[in-house]
Amino acid sequence: MSLPYRISLLNKNYKSLCYIFSVALFVLSLSSCNVVKRVKEGEHLITKNTIVEDDKVNNNERINNIIIQKTNSGMRGFLSFPLRLHIYNWAEPNIDSIIKADVLSDSLKVKRRIALLSKKQFDLAVESRRKRNSWLKRTGEAPTIFNEEKTVKTVNNLRKYYYSKGWFDNEVEFEVEKDSNKRAQVTYKVTKNKAYTLDSITPIIASAAIDSLYDTFSKASLLKKGEQYDEQNYENERDRITTYLRNAGFYYFGQEYIRFVTDTIDTNKKVNTELIIANRTVRGEDSTTTEPFKTYKIKDVNIYTDESFDNQFKIISDTTIYKNYNLYSKDKLKFRPKALTDAVFINKGDTYSDLARSRTSRYLNDLQMFRFPSIDYIENKEDTTLTANIYLEPEKKYVLSFDPEINQSNIQTIGFSFSTGLKIRNVFRGAETLEITGIAAIGASKNRTDDATAFFDINEFGGNVRLTIPRLFTPFNTDKIIPKYMSPSTAINLAATSQQNIGLDKQTLSGIVSYNWFPSRTVTNKLDLFNIQFVKNLNTSNYFGVYTNSFSRLNSIARDINYIADDESLRDDNLTNRFLPADTFIDEVLAGNTSLTSSDDDFATVNNIEERKERLTENNLIFSTSFDYKKDKRQNIFDNNFSIFKWRVELAGNLLSNLSKVIGSDKNSDGNYEVFGVAFSQYFKTEMDYIKYFDLGRRNVFAFRAYTGIAIPYGNSNSIPFAKSFFAGGPNDNRAWTAYNLGPGSSNTINEFNEANFKIHLSAEQRFSLFGDFRGALFVDAGNIWNVLDNVEDEAATFTGFNSLKNIAVGSGFGIRYDFDFFVLRFDTGFKTYDPSQSEGNRWFKNYNFRNAVYNIGINYPF
Repeated sequence: MSLPYRISLLNKNYKSLCYIFSVALFVLSLSSCNVVKRVKEGEHLITKNTIVEDDKVNNNERINNIIIQKTNSGMRGFLSFPLRLHIYNWAEPNIDSIIKADVLSDSLKVKRRIALLSKKQFDLAVESRRKRNSWLKRTGEAPTIFNEEKTVKTVNNLRKYYYSKGWFDNEVEFEVEKDSNKRAQVTYKVTKNKAYTLDSITPIIASAAIDSLYDTFSKASLLKKGEQYDEQNYENERDRITTYLRNAGFYYFGQEYIRFVTDTIDTNKKVNTELIIANRTVRGEDSTTTEPFKTYKIKDVNIYTDESFDNQFKIISDTTIYKNYNLYSKDKLKFRPKALTDAVFINKGDTYSDLARSRTSRYLNDLQMFRFPSIDYIENKEDTTLTANIYLEPEKKYVLSFDPEINQSNIQTIGFSFSTGLKIRNVFRGAETLEITGIAAIGASKNRTDDATAFFDINEFGGNVRLTIPRLFTPFNTDKIIPKYMSPSTAINLAATSQQNIGLDKQTLSGIVSYNWFPSRTVTNKLDLFNIQFVKNLNTSNYFGVYTNSFSRLNSIARDINYIADDESLRDDNLTNRFLPADTFIDEVLAGNTSLTSSDDDFATVNNIEERKERLTENNLIFSTSFDYKKDKRQNIFDNNFSIFKWRVELAGNLLSNLSKVIGSDKNSDGNYEVFGVAFSQYFKTEMDYIKYFDLGRRNVFAFRAYTGIAIPYGNSNSIPFAKSFFAGGPNDNRAWTAYNLGPGSSNTINEFNEANFKIHLSAEQRFSLFGDFRGALFVDAGNIWNVLDNVEDEAATFTGFNSLKNIAVGSGFGIRYDFDFFVLRFDTGFKTYDPSQSEGNRWFKNYNFRNAVYNIGINYPF
């Protein structure tokens, strides 16, 4: 590098650094100079809260949330910028007085403006100013002014918190550091002192029936001798005992009958506990009495199968008794009795159990046959039993849906689609659901060049039939392996689609038989026993019309070696097969009939294009079995502290391969078995996906995702079908690259779709609140795809070991989201931070600018 160029480069970088530094100073000046704009004289803005616990700063979010007067959002952290506080400061505190003083008080000024604008426009302008000011106040955030009374309340709350955790003798005090710039920093100093530990637990139980069970349910007690006192453990123990007793037949038992009395007087920091369980309180019309708790058994189970508002005054006309269940219908019974009783876990003669009730309610809801099923219990005074009444209101048997749509894509100028569906409930009287859907679409392609053809030259037709059975459809009983409380179901799905002038034109047939069950609230299992897919490419001669980048590369190579003239093309429109010359050129290169040799880079390029063409134009027959496991610990949509783990494993082709060997089928010229003239795919595929959310409080969430997948061909295949391959890039992947544009490996391909059979992906995202319903995010995405153990020979695209991990691409960026409550509209900007397709030493921040950024629009969060 020459000296003048080096000086020029330094000057350029210096100017950039100066600009960045100036912007940073401007932001800092806004943050430091204007935050106290609305702070009155004698008041102080709280800029920092600190909890010092035994001389150490405690940053635990749970404890810091105890502070009543929190600093303004955005106040904490390096280069902090309280945006919402600045927005609030832009508003005028007394807008009506200002408008009156500036405008309304001057009658001459008012007359001139009315003459210029009209009375209506003048009033609208004044009202607009008020609304704008109101919006600033509403969107912004008022400054948090130090209030000693609230600080004292925080001190008391901190004392209560530490007391609840066993530090009964804790001491809490506060210090306030105020400065002349109307700012204040509050420090809460906590001295915990020695904690109290649990010692003895003495039961005092009034009811003999409960007392007889104490030795049993106390074995799993959450209160352990020698452990530090924790008030939450007492609450959890109360819940545990209540759950146990209500599942042991004590129908009238509730939490209010349990209380704990603790003694710490002269115990040397030990806690002695009395567990008191009182008798049942019975409230009559004029008096209240107590009596011992009793266990209840189920005397009868009645199922009312067609309760509704319309037939509430009808009398029961159909009564059926099935396996000790009484089924009543006002019209003719529309369900087979077993279909309903299989969903009920409340059995005649059983001891009352909350668990049986909740399982019954969940199973009935999972059937999606009934509207708000309910369960009531009636006490039979004469024999201490309960009658369970289950009320079911059937949903409509037939539901018809219509869904018209207008769309546009990268292959069509405009398109119209229409889908319709028919859902039939209880189709075979066993609570089954049959869904029949169809789709028809037409569109105008962007590459239509022949004016003689119809304007709408794209079409797609398809249909789908899905039958859901609320049990495992097997020839043998599986209740001991997968009990019915896991809500097992079977889905049988058949689908067919046909596409024309979309890519290579395809016909697709598929059939799936799958089992689903839920071992627990957090775990979902799915077994695709049979998954058959057949894909037939109808117009393979159009390959280079779809993958034009490959055709352009072949053209370029053909010109470079003088196979054709510079003004010629491999395309020959006079031939029926327009792109046969391109295929001929490939054949001649690979046969050694051109000037290219196997050691030339262009020879390798042609070979790669041919390999890819063969893979993407071949028909596919996939006969697979797969298992999906999912553990989702998210409690609800508002939970931001959870994890999700997914694992999938799939095996394809083994059954067909073994059958082919047994019956002695012949192999084709490539040494592969065929079924109906198509070589079936054989591979092993597995994927793992882990997502973790950390709730940092105040709408700040740190989210992390790790994903990896591999598909290995073997036996009857040497490559993976395109539909089963992995791709990288896109709004839910590495956002610095568009979908299918990243990888494989360090290859700098120009393919329209890049795919491979091995993938690694990592994402980290910091999400935070901006103002109102606007959210912000900073993210880093990393990952890539590679070929491994297949027929791809390009070293840059293959994974050869840990050394290939240096080709993991890194993208970073920021996003803005708007929360509509029921969904989130997302806009992300991704920058190529580390690009493995560039030469080594030139990969970091090569195109890190807005010109080369990728802009993504999506619905909801990427993970």
